[in-house]
Amino acid sequence: MSSLGRGDVTAMTSVGDDVFVVRWGGKHVEVYDAETLSLQRKITGLRLGYSYGLAACAHNRCLYVSDYPHDSVHAVDLLGGNAVTWCAAGRPAGLSVNKAHNLVVACCTANMLQEYTTYGTLVREIRLESPWQAIQLSGGDYVVSQNTSPPVVSVVGVDGQVVRSYCQSQASDDGRVNAPTNLVVTKNDGILVVDQDNSRIMSVNSSLNSVRQLLVLSADDELQEPHGLCLNESRRRLYVSEGSGRVMAFDGIF
Repeated sequence: MSSLGRGDVTAMTSVGDDVFVVRWGGKHVEVYDAETLSLQRKITGLRLGYSYGLAACAHNRCLYVSDYPHDSVHAVDLLGGNAVTWCAAGRPAGLSVNKAHNLVVACCTANMLQEYTTYGTLVREIRLESPWQAIQLSGGDYVVSQNTSPPVVSVVGVDGQVVRSYCQSQASDDGRVNAPTNLVVTKNDGILVVDQDNSRIMSVNSSLNSVRQLLVLSADDELQEPHGLCLNESRRRLYVSEGSGRVMAFDGIF
């Protein structure tokens, strides 16, 4: 368990040897070494409002940054060069890259998922209530965290039909997910969900019928309002950020 400094981290992603971090009110993206967790550089010039979503694509050598108040997405060439910006629907939050190497944007107030090419061309829209983040599973469906009432984690087809969902009414008190926000999906379709209001990370299988708390820390070092979540598959390392500004790295837990 390590720290990447202070300041409320609202989004993270990792690819290759890098971990990308954006902080509340920050106008740049910090880039850390995934092994040593030392700050390497900063990506500047994005003119961000504030961001709740980062996604990196090794195939297209691109970093994507959502701009929540400006209803836009920034695409940054990881090899250098200027950022490209395009408009998205209302309040783009979580981002992910799908199997086609396209960007999936959860537009929470527009009630839809939008899929874009790396050049900002709109491919499709999927209507869905209050999505916060969506990640494609190996079979093609999407797992989505939704800020509905009650909040749910759903598996949704590319046609927008809900295949299955998990919500408070299906669970005991320990299994209830009260504020699902950021997601990650492992190579075996294991789903990790930030349950922000319950200050924990939940592990869910792709059938959404098995839910357990993933991280149990000591009584003196509990998670406090986790926000960001990302994993580095090659190192089997999970990164978790908190509302206090702490960012922790956990090895070998998935």
